[in-house]
Amino acid sequence: MTSLEAPVLARLDALGIAYTVHRHPAVYTVEAAKVLRGDVGAAHAKNLFLRDKREQMWLLTVLEDRPVDFRALREVLDTRGTPSFGSPERLRTWLGVTPGSVTPLAAINDTGCGVRVVLDAALRDYPLVGVHPNHNEATVTLAPADLVRFLESTGHPPTWLEGTAGTGAP
Repeated sequence: MTSLEAPVLARLDALGIAYTVHRHPAVYTVEAAKVLRGDVGAAHAKNLFLRDKREQMWLLTVLEDRPVDFRALREVLDTRGTPSFGSPERLRTWLGVTPGSVTPLAAINDTGCGVRVVLDAALRDYPLVGVHPNHNEATVTLAPADLVRFLESTGHPPTWLEGTAGTGAP
């Protein structure tokens, strides 16, 4: 266990949330993750750290193969301007992680609750979802409802991205 994942696993344990940790080589892209993580029996998420012109930050978690339409997200998230990726420096400042390690579990590091968490509603259709534990050398699988419980415990109740809103899907 790394020092980055220890607080996450401790919070999951304290909440009585069942989870499994799957170790694998470091992954930096969805494509690499598909090859290196193996079958962990869960839907996998991709996570985008976004910002707008007002410096509002979002953590968007969607199914890994879902396209994301940044222009459509403007209306869905009520952003000023089209949202764009937050810089690695902002990512470290707000969520305490590095590119390739973005995860909704990093909400534990945003003690000021400045980042808004948005989850793809399609994640609720799966018994388990796989996300990183604040680094990209492992995947934690847990029930979507338990992910929500975790987020709520950090002061980040998620907003659900319903249907295909913001995804570029028809």
